[in-house]
Amino acid sequence: MFTKFCVLLAVFTVLVSVSGAQPVEDVQCTDSDPVVLSYDLVGEGVTSEVELSDDSGASDTVAALSLSGDLGPSIVNGTDKRILCDVGAERSGFTSDTMRFQLIASEGSSVSLPSDSFALIPAGSFVMGDAFSEGNSNERPVHSVNVLSFYMGKHEVTWSLWLEVRDWAVSNGYSELSGVGCGKADTHPVHTVSWCDVVKWCNAASERAGLEPVYYVSQFGAVFRGGEVGSLYIDYKKQGYRLPTEAEFEKAARGGLCGKRFPWGDTISHANANYCASASYGYDASSGGYHSTFNDGDGGCTSPVGSFAANGYGLYDIAGNVYEWCNDWYGSYSSTQQDDSARPTSGANRVLRGGGWYYYATLCRVAYRYSGDPGVGSSRFGFRLALSQ
Repeated sequence: MFTKFCVLLAVFTVLVSVSGAQPVEDVQCTDSDPVVLSYDLVGEGVTSEVELSDDSGASDTVAALSLSGDLGPSIVNGTDKRILCDVGAERSGFTSDTMRFQLIASEGSSVSLPSDSFALIPAGSFVMGDAFSEGNSNERPVHSVNVLSFYMGKHEVTWSLWLEVRDWAVSNGYSELSGVGCGKADTHPVHTVSWCDVVKWCNAASERAGLEPVYYVSQFGAVFRGGEVGSLYIDYKKQGYRLPTEAEFEKAARGGLCGKRFPWGDTISHANANYCASASYGYDASSGGYHSTFNDGDGGCTSPVGSFAANGYGLYDIAGNVYEWCNDWYGSYSSTQQDDSARPTSGANRVLRGGGWYYYATLCRVAYRYSGDPGVGSSRFGFRLALSQ
């Protein structure tokens, strides 16, 4: 159970109000735009977020969206943590010039996720699909999708983290996870995990952290801990660990860019990602097949997570390394603008995104879609975590 602590901050004058023991200390606020909220973190497994009001928090508060820095789930201890807020972007709808920033620090247990392991992906619409008309027909029509803000794991889940949570899960009522999963080394992504394996693991990670699980056997049924995958009910209102939706993945992979082939631009090389290079693609600047740095003697293999530069949202290996499972059933695109909630409600296969070490550059494009049997894993399939905000 999480305990809430609040600190109220004015834009131009710092006003601190604390209730009970606090997991944050030395909270300060700058007179600037963007505003910089700084604090020292002394709690364990803390989740931090920011809300705004224009009457010192006496009435309604709203979640701040134009944020970056040390916020979100599983922030670790340390001094001089910083959150930046774009004041100009947040002023819409407020009647007073004096806004109050409410830093909410929720202290609870941790799943031993890496330091600062999630990035906040901002809410808003983006253009989804193949803008170059060079991909497969299932990447079209290009259409606009509105996505709510959410948190995305900066890295693919590693073999060591998978083992840590899996061992807890099999001792706490989760069936069919014993012995599941593989990895080349602790810091490499876990692989050979099915969609069904992954969502059970996500529920276990949530329960171990004191968070509400996201996956249920039915809308009013039990937490999914074992058995056939079926058509699970996914409760996006819960704050537990989950997979990203397909639209969330593509929005996050684009990193704020529009109409580009890859998370960083229109060309790719082995300096950008772990994939299989080929001269067949004019936008592939490398050659020679598998990445020479990541070769186990029998050909290519996975690379340690974070081996390449992050995209504009701070996400690593969002193209290449391993294919990543998404929540969605695989289905056709709509030609009209839509909300992310308008996703397929049934199907035979689940979506995978991102390409991998074994695949050519075209499969690493941000618009490329792949699908797989949710009950079957592969040595080329892994995943990363997401959380609803």
